[in-house]
Amino acid sequence: MSVADTPMLRLEGVAKTFVMHLSSGVMLPILSNVAFDVRAGECAVLDGPSGTGKSSILKMIYGNYRADGGTILVRDGLEWVDVASAAPRRVLRLRKATIGYVSQYLRTIPRVGALDIVAAAAREYGLAADRATERARELLSSLSIPERLWHLPPATFSGGEQQRINIARGFAAAHPILLLDEPTASLDAANRAAVVEFIYTRKRAGGALLGIFHDDDVKSRVADRTIDVSRFAA
Repeated sequence: MSVADTPMLRLEGVAKTFVMHLSSGVMLPILSNVAFDVRAGECAVLDGPSGTGKSSILKMIYGNYRADGGTILVRDGLEWVDVASAAPRRVLRLRKATIGYVSQYLRTIPRVGALDIVAAAAREYGLAADRATERARELLSSLSIPERLWHLPPATFSGGEQQRINIARGFAAAHPILLLDEPTASLDAANRAAVVEFIYTRKRAGGALLGIFHDDDVKSRVADRTIDVSRFAA
């Protein structure tokens, strides 16, 4: 098996049910028996209508949501770690070294500048300070963030600019596994093209990517394989 064929992420029998606390604790099953894997060097895309649980799958893999059944196996070096049962500290270590996540929302520390936010993500992954800053500059330039804004806090930016900072932060590190939750939402054509190139580059480096893309053009360009989430409906 070549490196490009190596499974990096495997879900087996994963289930998710939400408890509606404002509706007398009604149980709302969302997903059942989710099963697929993602290999090194590919971008797999979660597909299906809105509300089928695509974002919930990403959040369970990242550990933001608890899976109610099954296993979520992540390859961490030579070890497989089950996120569904791992201790919180183990999940945090996975986030630092193995799993990156680009969400739809930017959450940052107030008054910290955009350049520092992106560089910090690279430093946390292990890049030296100078190289981390250089990497942050490269990404912000590629995403058309004007240099005059680099030292300003993203809270002062437009929604599209904040999303570009979020993308830059997600790609600043070289996590072997990268989760993408609608990264091109609210972007113009030039910046969508930049994100597509980031994905190509990460795939060529052996990264395993799992994403949600509502833009059909972007989806068709980056997807090596689509996974119909509607077939996992509970």
